[in-house]
Formats: sequence, C-alpha cells, structure tokens
Amino acid sequence: MPLRKLFRGKSAKSFPVKIVTLDAELEFNLPWRATGRDLFELVARTIGLRETWYFGLQYQDSKNNFAWLKMEKKVQDQDVPRRSPVPFVFLAKFYPEDVSEELVQEVTQHLFFLQVKQSILNMDIYCPPEMSVLLASYAVQAKFGDYDPAAYQTGALSMEELLPQRVISQYQMTAEMWEERIRIWYADHQGMTRDEAQMEYLKIAQDLGMYGVNYFNITNKKQTELWLGVTALGLNVYESENKLEPKISFPWSEIRNISVDDKKFTIRPTDKAAPNFVFFSKNSRMNKLILDLSIGNHDLFKRRRKPDTIEVQQMKAAAREEKLRRQIEKDKLAREKHLREEVERQKADLEQRLLQYQEEMRAANDALRRSEETAELLVEKSRIAEEESMLLTQKASEAEQECQRAHLISAKTQEEKIVLEHKVREAEILVSTLVEEGERRATEADRLQQELIRARIAEKQAKEKLCSFVHSFNHSASTSSSTLLNTPLFTASLLNATSTPHLPVTSLSHSMVVGDSTNMGSTGDLPDLTLGGSTDALNSTYPRPPPLTSLDLLNDTDVEQLSLEIEKERGEYLERSRHLQQQLLHLKSEIEVLKVEENETVLDSVYQQQLRSGETKYSTLRRTRSGTTKTRVAFFEEL
Repeated sequence: MPLRKLFRGKSAKSFPVKIVTLDAELEFNLPWRATGRDLFELVARTIGLRETWYFGLQYQDSKNNFAWLKMEKKVQDQDVPRRSPVPFVFLAKFYPEDVSEELVQEVTQHLFFLQVKQSILNMDIYCPPEMSVLLASYAVQAKFGDYDPAAYQTGALSMEELLPQRVISQYQMTAEMWEERIRIWYADHQGMTRDEAQMEYLKIAQDLGMYGVNYFNITNKKQTELWLGVTALGLNVYESENKLEPKISFPWSEIRNISVDDKKFTIRPTDKAAPNFVFFSKNSRMNKLILDLSIGNHDLFKRRRKPDTIEVQQMKAAAREEKLRRQIEKDKLAREKHLREEVERQKADLEQRLLQYQEEMRAANDALRRSEETAELLVEKSRIAEEESMLLTQKASEAEQECQRAHLISAKTQEEKIVLEHKVREAEILVSTLVEEGERRATEADRLQQELIRARIAEKQAKEKLCSFVHSFNHSASTSSSTLLNTPLFTASLLNATSTPHLPVTSLSHSMVVGDSTNMGSTGDLPDLTLGGSTDALNSTYPRPPPLTSLDLLNDTDVEQLSLEIEKERGEYLERSRHLQQQLLHLKSEIEVLKVEENETVLDSVYQQQLRSGETKYSTLRRTRSGTTKTRVAFFEEL
C-alpha cells in the first residue's frame, strides 16, 4: 500500500519507530496498519537507496533472538519490541557474489563497507593480521583522504578503531608500531577517492573465508554438533570448532526444494538419485530464519544468472557515465596538478638561481672591496717608504758635511789628526751604512711602486669582470622570466604578484656599474630582483576553459574510451595485487618475530594450515563440492 494512503487522514493512529544504520539514525511516526514493506521503502527512499534487495530491517524479538522484519506482515503483528520508539537496525541481509560487478550505487557500497568493516573489528569475520593492517589503511584513506606528510602527526590514528582486538593481543607491539605500519600503506593509496578506497576494501574482504556467511548451530542424525553456513553461493557445513574451512558444500544449483518441519530441516537435491539432506536445529524459529535466508539467497542466485532488469541496466549505465565523468575530471586535475608542480618547480629554480646570483654578486663586491683596501694599504706603505728614503738622504748629506768639517780641522794637531782620522773612519763607515740603507729603501720604494701598479691593474680587471657579470646576469634573468611568463598554465598566484615597481633591465644594468668603495662596499645596495607584471596578456593568449557543468550521453568514442579504461584498470589491478601480495608477505615476516604463540586461536591455526597447503577460500569450495550429491550427503551423515 502506498505510504501516502497510509498517512491520509488526521485521525490515523501511529506509533514511533527508530531506524539505526551504521552511520545515521532515523525516526518516523508510522501508521498503525503499516506493513514491513512500507517501513522498509520509507527508509530506502530517505537514504536514497535503490538496490534494496540486499537489505532488511533487523530487530530483537521477545525471546532476545535476532529476527528480520517480514515485508508482507504488519509491523505491529510481528514480535517486535513493545517499547517507544520501536528500534530496528538497517543491515545487509544478503551478500553479492562479486562486489565490483554487482554493487552499483555508491550508497550501497558505503553501507556494505561499514557493515563488513564492523564485522571484522567485532571478529565476526576472521581476518589475518597482515590483511587487517592492509584493510585498516584503506579505511583510513576512505575517512581522511590522501596522506599529507606535512600535516600528519604521530598518534593521529590512535583514536581510531582500526584493528581487531584479537590481532592486537597476538603481538608484542605498541599502538605506535601498528600505526606506523598502517601509515606506510596509507601513504601508498595517494590519489584514491573515498569510493575507490571502500571498493578496494570490499574486494579484499570478500576473499576472506567467513565473509558473507550466516552461521547456525545444527546437528545431523548422529547428533554431531555442526555449523550450517548460508551464503550467496549455497549451503556450507562446518565442524563445531572450525568456522573457516567447510567440510562439504551444496551450491544452490543442486538444491531443488527446501522444507521445514518444526526443528527438522529437509533439503531435496536436484539429483533424484541422491537422498534428502536432513539436519536439525535447536528450535523452529531458527529453522524459519534459515529458510528465509535460503530462499532469499537462492532467488538472488537465479537473478544474477539472468539478464539485468531495466532498473539495474539504468543504474549501471548511470554509474558508467558517472565513473567516466569522474575519471575525466580526475585526469584533468592530475594534468593541472602536474603542470602546477612543474611551474612551481621552475619558480623555485628561478628563485634559487636568483639567490645564487645575489650571493655571487655579494662575493664579487667583497673581493672588490678587499682589492681596494689592499691598494690603499700599498699606497700608504709606498708613502712611508718615500719619507724614510728622504730622511736617510738628509742624514747622509749631514754626515758628508761633518766629514768635510773634520778634514778642515785635522791639520791642527797630530793628536787631533788621529782623533779626526778615527772620526773620519767612523763617519765613512756611517756614511756607507746610510748609503746602503738609502739604496735598500729606494729599492723597497721601487718594489712597492710596482706592487701599487699591479694592484691598480688588478682593480681595473675586477671592475671590468663585475660589469661583465652584471650584464650576463641581466640577460639570463630576462630570458628566464620570459620563459616562465610564456608558460600556458602559469599559476595565478605567480602571475598576480604584487605590483610594486621594479627596476627595468636597462636601469638595473646602469645602476650596478662599478663605483668607489663607499658605493659598492655594502650588500644593502644590491637590487631587489622579483618577478612582476600583468596577467592580462596571458589571459588573452591562453583563455581559461569553460567550467564543466554537464556531461553529454555516451557516444561510440566514449564507449571505446571506457573499454580502454576498463582494460587499463584490469592491468593495474593485477599489478597492484602482485604488489600487495609482496607487501603482505614482507609485513608478515616482519611481525612474525613479535608474535605471542599462546594467544593464537584455533582459526589462526586453521588459516596457517591453509597457507601451508596453498588453499584459498575458492579452492576449498571447489574441493568441498567435488563428488556427487549422494556422496556428500552420505559424508554429512557420517560427520
């Protein structure tokens, strides 16, 4: 009955209900005569779900058993909790065989992701330690987006529930050690969207042995305690201590009829030569639940092997168009990001070169200043040497006059003559000494004069070199700037630089000609070289593309492109699978030494045995389905 008819009339009696999904809570006032389907469709429309055949509303009955709300019966006629509001949980009731092929809507994928993740964390689905770390990294990518080394802080994931408690207790590892291993894989998922990360999570999780299995306690005719697993592919039988590896399996294609008689459950195979498959449950309620799940899974099993309905075809076509549109946008963003990074790299190179040139100019100015200081010092030394030479020449002249006076008075007496001769010898010695000193000082003055000449020549050469360097720098900076400005996708932040006036190239060349030491001795006189200019010319030459507002329907070219994309994705997936297998083996060997053996569970032992024998979930199913139906039924009776 349509809901608008149910809600018609102001006096219609109603009752409150509360629907809990894994990421939201909904409350409604439901008419008293509303059926389970009315409530289910109301919830589905509210959350925008169209793939409704996988889901159901679960509640806890008066005997504290979990049950599914029946679609055709009134809600109040069922054994729902008698409290206000009436609580229900919106969960996946049936699982797809292949999530990547069957789950079309993003909301469907998101709900399955949340439920499977919660089942793994609650340890309802067994997941090996190394696989748990990988799945945790996809969960982090789906929640937080791309890994950013600059913004990431150690301990950021400590508040998140990412690993099953069973895994944490089996290893002598701190929370920081687990987080580091999750972070390494998290960094590998760069560029993956939330939907892609959730789908990768589901692709890996669906290969786990306990994924999509509803377990029920049963016994055979020998009263052996066993587990019955109802799955999307058929019925599996497990030993009481091993829920991971089935002993026998019966695919839905081999089952013709199912009937319930109180605690007895009878399955009639399609092989008429095979006996009926009979088992017993604890109560009739459990048998009815097994029957309900079996019928639903069997219907979906047949539905998958028929052509898609018009509704499913429309959803898949819309999903393909949306996927193609997102891929085009993703490729466009990737190209723009690459070009932006290239421009940023060129900008960084130019800034680095600018700093290098400024440093070289600073060094050249320092060298020129030192040359000028050396020249001034040599001039001072030369002046001092000339003064010393003049003083020595004057002393030599005075000594010669003293010698002449001594010769004039030498004739007075013999004694005075001897004294005078003695003084003459001393004067001659003094004169010769002074003459030699004068010659040495003159030689020194000549040498200093030559050094001064050489210093001036070196100074001139340094000034010429600086002028040449400034000219080459101006030419290089002009060339680099023009190259950068001619880049089509130069970023707006670089083009729209501040409009502070800068010296033109010609004025820069003239302003940096070599001057005296007072003008070139400080690094503060260096010009401030920046990139500036208007973006109008660039915008007129390279007009921006119009914004993407709509996407035309797929044509032949789009279909071919989508096919190529699918083939490319398949190749990338295989390569990524090999890479993940190598990473899983590496992580397993790395943490194996920290394992606490006494904390190992029975399922851990079974999983290790499967690895040693090379068994997988699908090879085990093939093995348990081998043989005739009659042989398998007989094997079940002997368990």
